[in-house]
Amino acid sequence: MKFYHCSDLSPLKIRVGFSGRGKCWSIWVWLILISFLFLSPSPCFAGINDDHFDGNIFALYAGNGSLIPPKVSLSDSLRLQKPALLVFYLDDSRDCKLYSEVVSNLQSYYGRVTDFIPLNIDSLPLSPSPELSDPSHYFRGKVPQTVLIDQSGKVVLDSIGNVPFDGVDAQFRRVFGLPPFEFRIAH
Repeated sequence: MKFYHCSDLSPLKIRVGFSGRGKCWSIWVWLILISFLFLSPSPCFAGINDDHFDGNIFALYAGNGSLIPPKVSLSDSLRLQKPALLVFYLDDSRDCKLYSEVVSNLQSYYGRVTDFIPLNIDSLPLSPSPELSDPSHYFRGKVPQTVLIDQSGKVVLDSIGNVPFDGVDAQFRRVFGLPPFEFRIAH
């Protein structure tokens, strides 16, 4: 095995303005900087189609960081007799990343009249609470899970998976007594 001295690496032509021992030091600095460039994680590698943690899904994929943290608790929402939409999610779930856009769109329509309460299941206790005012009471163990609770505290929607916008919108329309949405093409 042959060892090389830093002065033997002169064909690399890396010059930073040092001479002698400084040249050797500058080569190592450049090699370390280049290795950090290729080995460091970058937010540009965040992907909606994978199960990797990239950060808060509502801010990254739905463009709506205002959902996190929730503005009101479920107990406050029930006390004020205001509808609440619970969304159980994980930041590193592909399905939750895709569903975050639907939740953000729903908030744009119903955010003033409904309390949106997204809950990361990592923050829930391991055993569900018997209290109806505790969100863990409604969690069924899979994400994403959507639970819509009306003004009287009755669960009108409890669905697991990526529920289409129209499915949740239809339940909101029932809660607020709005006519069903009909899509018609003008002739």
